[in-house]
Amino acid sequence: MFLTISTTGTAARPATDLGYLLHKHPDKAQAFSTSHGTAHVFCPEADAERCTAALLLEIDPVALVRRGRGKGRGGAPDAALAQYVNDRPYAASSLLAVALSNVFSSALRGVCAARPERAAAPLPLRVEVPALPARGGPELVRRLFAPLGWTVTADPVPLDTAFPEWGDSRYVRLLLESERLTLAEALRHLYVLLPVLDDAKHYWVSADEVDKLLRAGEGWLAGHPEQQLITSRYLSRRWSLTRQARERLELVRLAEADDSEVEDIDNAVADETETEEKPTPLAVLRREAILAALGTSGAARVLDLGCGQGQLTQALLKDARYTEIVGVDVSQRALAIASRRLKLDRMGERQAARVKLVQGSLVYTDQRLRGYDAAVLSEVVEHVDPPRLPALEYAVFGHARPRTVVVTTPNAEYNVRWESLPAGHVRHGDHRFEWTREEFRAWAAAVAERYGYEAAFTSVGPDDPEVGPPTQMATFTISSEREAKAA
Repeated sequence: MFLTISTTGTAARPATDLGYLLHKHPDKAQAFSTSHGTAHVFCPEADAERCTAALLLEIDPVALVRRGRGKGRGGAPDAALAQYVNDRPYAASSLLAVALSNVFSSALRGVCAARPERAAAPLPLRVEVPALPARGGPELVRRLFAPLGWTVTADPVPLDTAFPEWGDSRYVRLLLESERLTLAEALRHLYVLLPVLDDAKHYWVSADEVDKLLRAGEGWLAGHPEQQLITSRYLSRRWSLTRQARERLELVRLAEADDSEVEDIDNAVADETETEEKPTPLAVLRREAILAALGTSGAARVLDLGCGQGQLTQALLKDARYTEIVGVDVSQRALAIASRRLKLDRMGERQAARVKLVQGSLVYTDQRLRGYDAAVLSEVVEHVDPPRLPALEYAVFGHARPRTVVVTTPNAEYNVRWESLPAGHVRHGDHRFEWTREEFRAWAAAVAERYGYEAAFTSVGPDDPEVGPPTQMATFTISSEREAKAA
């Protein structure tokens, strides 16, 4: 396997700085032992105007078989010949990607103490791979690399130049050129996309591969138009790992859209709460009130918006009248806990068909949430910044528009009854506000009027004669009068 990386320079900024960035001396040929052979690094040309670094990987086929027995392509008992006679000694694959990571590990991270300014700046880069397997052809190669800022030349390799009528093989000669990327970005693109194009890995793909993919894909994978194909192929089409990667990438995308850090929006559940929660009496009363309202509404298909750890979703799942339950949350961590609570991985097929967990932000319209009988916002609205409440209102009441919407939220007046809560504090560190009874009723009335609903109010928990209940609930139903006019 062979790959070259070239750059150009001037006397003031010599091309041989590439050696500093790769942490390899241009005048030396070096060899590195890998688990499947030997990686050689050398520079066939190195001067101020142009420098080329080459990575040559010599594969030991015996080591490949011994280490890969029973794993990946060529590991099956009926593929003994393929273990020794295959393209791996010649065509770029996950073997070359692993060697790239091992040999140029510091460069992949963008670390260069000797030339930090060069490591952080874009370079004129030219990458050549003489033999690259491309399951999907040259067009797929272009779809993968072009959105990342590369000028792509992918020439198909004929099956046999003596017999052109046989057509092209699945290999291409790849040339990538760019002046917009740093060396670290270029190496990370290659590390991920070489095995993606080969569509095979020489080692067993485990859960830590998700972290590797997200580290190498930081800054580009979340917004890549072929993200779904990349994650699926990189993770060897392991559905559970692919889903996990996409959920985390979706969180990155939502954070970017919200101009926030991932940690700022994935904070609904703290690390230490990833244990079975012991619900407080108030939590039980709240769920009972919600279930009673849903039962009265006659709903069968229900959205649990801001489902958190899945307590309400679990309660809904136990009631056979609910034929479809969808839990939605922006926090991937919360959804992972909900999945474990519901035991989705061990659930029977019929039961699993009734429930689904999806990641999404409630302040954006989502076509997946339309057409349901009811939606629940249990202890959710107070986590939304007040300027963004109109967006949530439209997304739920205007766009998704279920026939019934149940909203619960803390009653701020009751806070004086919590002995452990300091005066002037809200009940949860992430609460952006907490409404009094009058404020909640005014908000609910305005939303109902704006979107054609009628609102009814219920007290949840002990109703204190002075400050009211600890939780207040509104049940919105589509106005029959407006519905009749619309019909």
